[in-house]
Amino acid sequence: MKITPNLIKSQLASSISATRSSRPNVGAPTSGNTEKAASVDLSAAARHLAALQNSDHDIDMAKVQALRDAIASGQYKVDTSRIAESLIASARELLK
Repeated sequence: MKITPNLIKSQLASSISATRSSRPNVGAPTSGNTEKAASVDLSAAARHLAALQNSDHDIDMAKVQALRDAIASGQYKVDTSRIAESLIASARELLK
């Protein structure tokens, strides 16, 4: 499954809209009050999603290009035993 910034943004937006729709209209101005007061209290999960939204430096494009070049030139070697060991370790961890 490919995770894209758009997926994270849509999850954050749906979380925020669900929170807004479930709360009463607390910040609504009264008839004699012309000042608008607004406060937002985000949950820890919403703050985490907001932090993930700024993911400009998640991918090292120079490293990606170096891997592409190595694959194209036939110099990239796959260590199958390392992959197998990691899969077995992951499966053992899941079974605990």
